[in-house]
Amino acid sequence: QVQLVESGGGLVQAGGSLRLSCAASGRTFSSYRMGWFRQAPGKEREFVAAISWSGGNTYYVDSVKGRFTISRDNAKNTVYLQMNSLKPEDTAVYYCAAHRSYSDTVSPYANGYGYWGQGTQVTVSS
Repeated sequence: QVQLVESGGGLVQAGGSLRLSCAASGRTFSSYRMGWFRQAPGKEREFVAAISWSGGNTYYVDSVKGRFTISRDNAKNTVYLQMNSLKPEDTAVYYCAAHRSYSDTVSPYANGYGYWGQGTQVTVSS
């Protein structure tokens, strides 16, 4: 069992930056692959970025490549999403997700994660 709490969302102007954090409970965080997803009003939840349990493998949706960076600190039980060059279309509720993994792999699929945070709002103004 793991509980996830996101933080770091807010209002930022286009071109600005934010860093989201997701703090996980439990002593086996380093065994979990992690992901960030987002959901804009009236749209389905979409994959943003994922990282394997070691941090050695990452994967991004094309729309954020070169702008967003996912990372993790297993000693702090925390995963991060550094978001630069933000655009109004990045506005959404951002969710952190986790899943126990026995291989150092990533997943871009929501059904590949068993645990979810409550979400944090990111609003990018034009």
